[in-house]
Amino acid sequence: MENLMLSITKVGVMKRKILFLPFLLLVLSASPAAAQNNNVIARDTNGLTSLQKSCVTVGCTVVGQLDGTQGQVFLVTPTQTSSGGLLGGLLGTVFNLLDFIAKLLLQPGVTNAEADQILKVTQSSSLTAPSGLWDNTPVKYFGATVWDGYVHQPAAYIVRLSDEQSMYRRVTGSGTVAVIDTGIDPTHPVFAGVLVTGYDFTRNTSGGSELTDVNQSTMSVVNNAYPVQVNQSTMAVVNQTGATTFQNSQYAAFGHGTMTSGIIHLVAPTAKIMPLKAFQSTGYGNLSDVLRATYYAVQHGANVINMSFDLPTSSQSMNQAVTYANHAGVICVASAGNDGKDELVYPAAFTSMVMGVASTNNQDQRSSFSNYGQDLVWVASPGEGIISPYPYGTYAAGWGTSFSAPFVSGGAALIRSAVSTANQTTAAQALAHAKYINSSLNKGRLDLYQAVSSVQ
Repeated sequence: MENLMLSITKVGVMKRKILFLPFLLLVLSASPAAAQNNNVIARDTNGLTSLQKSCVTVGCTVVGQLDGTQGQVFLVTPTQTSSGGLLGGLLGTVFNLLDFIAKLLLQPGVTNAEADQILKVTQSSSLTAPSGLWDNTPVKYFGATVWDGYVHQPAAYIVRLSDEQSMYRRVTGSGTVAVIDTGIDPTHPVFAGVLVTGYDFTRNTSGGSELTDVNQSTMSVVNNAYPVQVNQSTMAVVNQTGATTFQNSQYAAFGHGTMTSGIIHLVAPTAKIMPLKAFQSTGYGNLSDVLRATYYAVQHGANVINMSFDLPTSSQSMNQAVTYANHAGVICVASAGNDGKDELVYPAAFTSMVMGVASTNNQDQRSSFSNYGQDLVWVASPGEGIISPYPYGTYAAGWGTSFSAPFVSGGAALIRSAVSTANQTTAAQALAHAKYINSSLNKGRLDLYQAVSSVQ
């Protein structure tokens, strides 16, 4: 993931000067797409009117509100411009943005400000289709007709889902899981009866469907379908037309949200799913849209939030958003990232408020691509060749911590089935009853049977 990030708080002129050099280095290494986003996320505890007055003073426009009914977090656009060619323009943007944020922080009520970042959903690579992708035998699963390869895949047995379902027949998931991702295929048979109204923050429309990202209004990908690699982290069962379409960079993350939602449904089939589209089919999205989705989820009744994405640098506004969610009793889960390193990424590294999830293979070993470390990971779960629904009524297999996190989000919904008042602490403590592997994966690999048993 490439990003552009600047976050300054009211800590004095000297500290702001110290922050300048690392920010300059980040900008010079950022992608053009990241560098072009000159919006700023600002918190003004005095509200919109106060910030609008400040914008008159420092030169900006309030684009919109990010925190719903809270009325303190806004997206603003500076009115300064830069010139002088590519390098000169980029450096001018750096100086202008730094100067603008410093001035904004001097205004009454403004407590923090940071540049709006470009995020990317977490993905991995190196794929070999699991045998379950050929198993399209129809079976019933909690009222829906699904593929046998989806229900009876190795990952489901590894996390002991069948053991949990056999012993605790009434613990099948409750509440609503919000999925901040690329959207969902709302017409997929798997999700019949479990969807609640979501929202598309990339278009500012109700719904949250990712089918709107595809140019063709009707597209059949099922006839003569077979497993084929459609992007660096996914093998989908599609025909040649679908394969050719989805291998285009425009669709590098198409289906990602449908797949993460499908894993949640596999684990917690009676929990509701709220699709919140904050990422485009390219896999890219704005931090400001992720913030809007987080506040929206809390204010529209979500009990769990799944975040299969990561930021390489901390964000104060993201920290405040997940803190707000926790205070409202909402459980937060995030992927640990796919750099294969002991490093911090966010929001997973907000460890007191978010459960970070690493990936393991079918032999209970850490996936080579998965990040690790106790300061990042709470638990791990399978993340290689995970079979899940894919748009247009078909299925796919995915690799990455993106597909590990929703196992834990589904697990949190199971804990809510057993303990209706479960919050972040309750869920984290229950899910910590896992199979220990080594210290780099903290509590160990997810064990749903143990987790639910701990709260019975």
